[in-house]
Amino acid sequence: MIRAAVVGLGWWGQKIIHDLRHSAHVQVGLGIDPSQDGRELAEAHGVRTADSFEHALGDGSLDAVILCTPHKFHAEQIVAAAKMGKHVFCEKPLTTTSAEARTAIEAVAAAGVQLGIGHERRFEPAVMRLRDQCRAGDLGTPLVFEGNFSQDKFLTLPPDNWRLSDTDAPVGPLSATGIHLVDLAIALFGRPVEVWARLSTLATAFANGDTLTVTIGFEHGQTALITAILTTPFAGRVTVLGSRGWVEIRDRNHPELPRGWDVTTVQRGEDPISTFYPPHPSVRDNIEQFARAASGETSYPVTFDEMLSNVRTFEAITRSARSGRVEPVG
Repeated sequence: MIRAAVVGLGWWGQKIIHDLRHSAHVQVGLGIDPSQDGRELAEAHGVRTADSFEHALGDGSLDAVILCTPHKFHAEQIVAAAKMGKHVFCEKPLTTTSAEARTAIEAVAAAGVQLGIGHERRFEPAVMRLRDQCRAGDLGTPLVFEGNFSQDKFLTLPPDNWRLSDTDAPVGPLSATGIHLVDLAIALFGRPVEVWARLSTLATAFANGDTLTVTIGFEHGQTALITAILTTPFAGRVTVLGSRGWVEIRDRNHPELPRGWDVTTVQRGEDPISTFYPPHPSVRDNIEQFARAASGETSYPVTFDEMLSNVRTFEAITRSARSGRVEPVG
């Protein structure tokens, strides 16, 4: 069991507190937010609160911090926590620039603390099974990754919310949802080498766009095609197409409240097989795996190289969305 502070008590911070209530590996010992409203919601769950990040850093009873803060604060908060010997779990994206990512990763490596990242989709049972199938060659040679992660939750946000800022959350659909798919494609295919992205604002007044399509080329020739939209009602789908078969995973609901996954598997010459995977607490699983790694029980499944590759791809997609050109990664 490790004790952690949840820093940022908005939508996702409250979700994490809720999911960790009965965890055998992580106890939320403190909630941090400058907003009185956020603190009151956490206190209703029996969590003591404070109004500044420094309270978490100075609390000797805490082993870790869980960052649910705006992206622009991540690097400096990771570095500050690492210097105080605290493990860090950071919501996605880790950072929005590779320079910041390197700084953050170097800080945790130097301090010998654990770094975790909020890519909970890796911990969904259907995705884990898909990765096993790809490793085992069940689909032949994996060729193309297709993914769509769209939602309309941001339509209720006020225009000045940081999630809609072109500065604080560049390429809004990417930082909101699409980056999860980038992570899954990296987990399956390895290192991206180039991207082409198109960002549009077609159905809202969001300053950072509402419609994103991305093509990613990988070093061994595979391709990922990713769509993320911030006005379409929830749609979640991941497909891997291989030389001998394919698998499609369809989400029944947003990961905030999972309702399970419908999986179709097709092998050459055989009838399609449909399988239902029941709901699973992947957000909690990710944080608990981080906690177990921090305690030395196991290793954390997302490597520093993958984290850095993800941020480099984020950076390249941002450049491509602005230039309209194919951009190199890293």
